[in-house]
Amino acid sequence: MSFISAHRERWGVEPICRTLEVAPSTYYAAANRPPCARQVGDQALRPEVARVHKDNYGVYGAHKVWRQLNREGFEVGRDRVRRLMRKLQLAGVRRGKVKRTTVPSETSERPQDLVERTFMATAPNRLWVADLTYVSAWTGFVYAAFVVDVFSRRIVGWRVAASLRAELALDALEMAIWGRRSQQLDGLVHHSDRGVQGGFNRSSQHREIQRIVGGCSGLLMESSS
Repeated sequence: MSFISAHRERWGVEPICRTLEVAPSTYYAAANRPPCARQVGDQALRPEVARVHKDNYGVYGAHKVWRQLNREGFEVGRDRVRRLMRKLQLAGVRRGKVKRTTVPSETSERPQDLVERTFMATAPNRLWVADLTYVSAWTGFVYAAFVVDVFSRRIVGWRVAASLRAELALDALEMAIWGRRSQQLDGLVHHSDRGVQGGFNRSSQHREIQRIVGGCSGLLMESSS
């Protein structure tokens, strides 16, 4: 609905709804619907969350902000505080060394930016974006690579490993292509951030066609650079 509201002046509501296969009445009903109790509560809590974070010199994370709000009489859950802090782009200070999932490469050749920071797609399998993250576990860190279809926001490929390696991102991409092997992938752009892991240049924005050697035999891609 936010996409339609942002572009209605340029293209009109009905043409956008027709393209997205959404009934215009559904959009108008959602746009005119009064805010729910949760939205009203969030609107009231946001300044309180920001205040507690600021009063404590910006070092409090979600857990400490949540505890302080409850001490002040605000009955709010910790996950709700975490969600509001994320929307307000607030974060606490972390102790210890920050874990890095991507190391920028200044020496490797950078492919052409096909996306130009416009992360929008008009149909499935037009633009996939990839990233790496990590989760702290009892035995150490677990690394996960994801490939997301921008149009549907669906995770189409993923892989998890106990170590950060170049093949992790390639395995996730191979899974995405295998899972949609029966669909049309011509013109698909695969976008990931700039960096290297184990010699693999992750500043990859590729079109399907050229075979990658090593790690993902059989995966077809064409470099855009």
